[in-house]
Amino acid sequence: MTTLTKLLTASIISASLLTACVSTIPEPSQLTQALAGEHRSDKNKARDMYRHPKETLEFFGFNPSMTVVELTPGGGWYTEILAAALKGKGKLYGAHYPDTGEDNYYSNSRKKLEQKLASNDIYSEVELTNFVPRQESTLAPKGTADLVLTFRNLHNWKEDGTLQVFKDAYTALKKGGVLGVVEHRMPESQNFSENMSSGYFPEALAVKLALEAGFTLADSSDINANPKDSAKHPKGVWTLPPVLRLGDEDKEKYLAIGESDRMTLKFIK
Repeated sequence: MTTLTKLLTASIISASLLTACVSTIPEPSQLTQALAGEHRSDKNKARDMYRHPKETLEFFGFNPSMTVVELTPGGGWYTEILAAALKGKGKLYGAHYPDTGEDNYYSNSRKKLEQKLASNDIYSEVELTNFVPRQESTLAPKGTADLVLTFRNLHNWKEDGTLQVFKDAYTALKKGGVLGVVEHRMPESQNFSENMSSGYFPEALAVKLALEAGFTLADSSDINANPKDSAKHPKGVWTLPPVLRLGDEDKEKYLAIGESDRMTLKFIK
């Protein structure tokens, strides 16, 4: 065999091996692609290190063919991820405060969310439903949802509101469906009735209310735990980033703590 023939043969073998290797590299998951999407701002992506969206959604059993309900999406931080990850395969309902035409937080929040959803085709398949705190609400058609998610909302709804939301979630879910809860965790040493305005919520109370609504606690995780957070701050949880309500006062101290300590609970219908 000539030197030229040997070189050509070696090149063909190398190219074949390279092709074989490339073909075995799996495509990024739809969730991974959603997290890296250009529709997400750098500011929002920077919070992934605190909110752990990939690990959190995978813990709840998320897959892109599911029917998912996101409770009170707010500014849409998680909506950006969920809408992109579900687009074309699954379904996303955003159960949000209705626009009553009044100039208040609830109506204005709905309007801002609608503007966001209209700003990019990535949100074209998202459907908004009406959620009214402390009132029975249809989050999604009865028995259609695989996954209902709430991120850092329980403190707003207090005890009675949280129980009603959990009941609404139970109605929306299929049998075997999952309720995923992430919330600022109040230490057991603190009295909830004396610290309701702190933004934190007791984990034991969250579990009690979910069980009362008919759920079974399937699992809990420390994905979003932060042992640096004492939950004792001058302006409650909003003292910490990203809000930093004290401004420059002790800013470095609170940045060093990071975002709040959060419970992550998985319940099953």
